[in-house]
Amino acid sequence: MERMTKGVSDLSATPGSGGFARFAVLACFSVAITACTPLRDFFIPVPGVPEWAAFVAEVRKFEQRIGFEATDNFLDFSAEREAFPFCGHASRLVLPYSYEDPRIRWRNSDTADDCRTLAAGGDMYFGKVEAIGEAGTPVTPAMMGSKVDRFLYLVIHEDCHDQFELPHGIEEALCSLITYKAMAQFSDERFGTEAREDRAIRRYTSLESERTRATIDHYEQMEMLYARYDRKELSEDALMRERGRILGRATRALAWKQGPLNNVGLASHMTYSRHYPFLETVFDALDGDLARTVAFFRRVDRIKPTRAAVMRQYRMATEESAEFIRVYEAAVIETISKVLAETPRRH
Repeated sequence: MERMTKGVSDLSATPGSGGFARFAVLACFSVAITACTPLRDFFIPVPGVPEWAAFVAEVRKFEQRIGFEATDNFLDFSAEREAFPFCGHASRLVLPYSYEDPRIRWRNSDTADDCRTLAAGGDMYFGKVEAIGEAGTPVTPAMMGSKVDRFLYLVIHEDCHDQFELPHGIEEALCSLITYKAMAQFSDERFGTEAREDRAIRRYTSLESERTRATIDHYEQMEMLYARYDRKELSEDALMRERGRILGRATRALAWKQGPLNNVGLASHMTYSRHYPFLETVFDALDGDLARTVAFFRRVDRIKPTRAAVMRQYRMATEESAEFIRVYEAAVIETISKVLAETPRRH
């Protein structure tokens, strides 16, 4: 969950002021891979240990090896809520930069119909997620109803967010990258390369990685389209027609299943995708070593410019804008490049 949000009570807040934007799109890249074992069929009973706890303990031992510090997530089970709904909406005439963009209103809404009413004809993005990270989140019934690959993703990804204090647009991509690489390595060790669980987990990580690039491609097409509209080169009707064609192609490329794809959903996915290819080159430059990668980004986290320093540099009066989000991410990307240039290569 977004680190500024410690519970579901803040759902009406905007992302920049403590809303639940990252919680809202936690499940944005989710593939149903039927070849993977259902979670309840996978667990091996351990006397005196809940059916899921032994597996989480195995994952935590692996996380420790790659440099994760312990977290309070997934230490117990709660049936209080099956899953957590989210609702975001924005005007159809804007293309938000990311889920943090204040032009998206994240609202407290339990049903799609209620979210649709709040959107008042604008784009809406409604769904449910299995867990709220960075808040001592428990294992939920929705997690227990998932498959091994999804459960593994949730545990590692949410624990990853407790390791860093990076801009959300960088941290989301980084934690996706670390999670996919960690899932593949853990799966090889835990199941063996011939096991169906390992094949399914590797397929999951491969498909999700590919979808980051598809998201970038279609978002950039939409970005060029809205730039033309902003320059008054297109009428609103022409904008909506071309937008519909791009979103149709994106729906197929992303295998989108969460209702009609629109600008809010695409911008939310872009938060996880925008910097993913660059961060993958950093991982490769670090010899594909997860422990080195975690240590590297801890160093970046320590020396990154502060938000206040970026505001002074660019003479900005508020953080509550897409432009601030953009320049702050760019400043941290510059720091990453500088630290990488100073890092000795092994080969």
